[in-house]
Amino acid sequence: MILTDELLLNYKRCRRRTYLDVHGNLQQRDAEKEFLGKLRRESQAHIKDVLLGQSIVYQRPSVSRRNWSLNAQQTKTMMQQGVDCIYGGMLALNFADWQLSSKLVNAERGTLINPETLVSRLFNSDLEANKELQLISNSTNAIVKDLTFLASPTLLIKTAGNSNFGDWAYLPVNIKLGRRPKPEYKLIAAFHAQILAGIQGVFPPQSQLILRQHDSYCVNLEYWLPKMQATITDCITMLTELDEPEVFISRQRCSLCHWYNHCYNTAKSQKHLSLIPGVTPKRYEYLTEQGIETVESLAEINSSLVNETITEEIINQLQEQAHSIIKNQAIWKSTHNSEDKLEIPTKAIELYFDIEAEPELNLDYLLGVLLVDRQANTEVFYPLLAEKPEDEGVIWQQFLNLVASHQDAPIFHFSEYEVDAINRLAKLYGTPKTEIQALLTRFVDLHQLVTKSIFLPVESYSLKSLANWIGFEWREQGASGDQCVCWYDRWLKTSDRDSLTSILRYNEDDCRATFHLKDWLVNFLLQS
Repeated sequence: MILTDELLLNYKRCRRRTYLDVHGNLQQRDAEKEFLGKLRRESQAHIKDVLLGQSIVYQRPSVSRRNWSLNAQQTKTMMQQGVDCIYGGMLALNFADWQLSSKLVNAERGTLINPETLVSRLFNSDLEANKELQLISNSTNAIVKDLTFLASPTLLIKTAGNSNFGDWAYLPVNIKLGRRPKPEYKLIAAFHAQILAGIQGVFPPQSQLILRQHDSYCVNLEYWLPKMQATITDCITMLTELDEPEVFISRQRCSLCHWYNHCYNTAKSQKHLSLIPGVTPKRYEYLTEQGIETVESLAEINSSLVNETITEEIINQLQEQAHSIIKNQAIWKSTHNSEDKLEIPTKAIELYFDIEAEPELNLDYLLGVLLVDRQANTEVFYPLLAEKPEDEGVIWQQFLNLVASHQDAPIFHFSEYEVDAINRLAKLYGTPKTEIQALLTRFVDLHQLVTKSIFLPVESYSLKSLANWIGFEWREQGASGDQCVCWYDRWLKTSDRDSLTSILRYNEDDCRATFHLKDWLVNFLLQS
């Protein structure tokens, strides 16, 4: 079995994904989403930009990482030769050497422990980590003895020191597209450091991250090595004992995973509580400990379960959400005051607004506006599109002209993004504050109105989920905001006008879904 840094990274984010990547039926995997390929290309471009910007001179193995065994051999040979910087190399370590490297550091971090002393510690120490490693070795020896740890640091930098290679050693550097040093980045940095220690016989003085703004971050190995070793122990135990983690659908984290549909179908068949809005992993763990495992039992939950994990307010929300699902109908929140009517303006002319953006370019390239004239019974869609990034200022002015020509029209949108984007564009293109302040008084956020006052029998309070429940369907099956980013990227690179057509169709449907949701809300209020 091979335990890679990618598997470990996924384990930190979702234990079930790592399990399925090793033991799952590959035929049940989804095809990779185009957006993931885009992120991978952006990551590679970022790495090249850092290498060029910092004038890093490097050598790399002649074989790709796909042939990991030969790549690792070539990487080690380059380290033995004292190459100053290695890019695209791999580090491989067997389980026996991993055990030895686990306790290489004594009170003076970075120096070797005598191997005889190490063996004694492994078998006699009452340190929990050693016990766990020994337990794994005893219970699953047949699998573990062939275990290989595999690391792919972006760079290996030669530095002064005493190692198996001579009077030099190497430290790992990982170049990441993230804006901050995430815990999973630090965990992998520690993983790389320990594998490197097992190969060169000494721990690197540091493990370094280079992030999105080219800023460097040194990982505290003294803090992260024990955490990484404990994570490794848990991961190996799960994989070797075939302990498949329970499914849990986390809407943000799961959406791009290639096991999403497999896990989602499993959750649906189990009527899993994670499909209920408001049930987070910590809340789920607490609820199941109390014997609450179905939507029916959740509907009967009471305030006696209040603790530091789940407040009385949360209990009431979960209970009411469960009632909405069981009844399959919208219900008022108990916190809603019937005397305080929702302010949902209805005018002769109304505007429905939705934006498509390219985060990597910090660009709002499509300002879509659906103009609904209730007196004339007409609907006209205005796709204000920047076919080139430099046209953003042009469509911004077109938007201002359009909304100014209908000054009494409310502007309906879904989520806070549209307001944030208006403020960004106004600042970027020098629009007077008084004009923007007046404009924003016309904005009506339907997402805020819904989540403030109503429970609906849905799995999430996204526009797509709410609109689907009231019967609206998008014309582009499987389309999403992420996919629109890919379409726009394709348009910029290939001038594929079909990609633009798909974006415009999706954005128009978003505007129309917002329109349908608004009308549904008005009817719901009239019937209440």
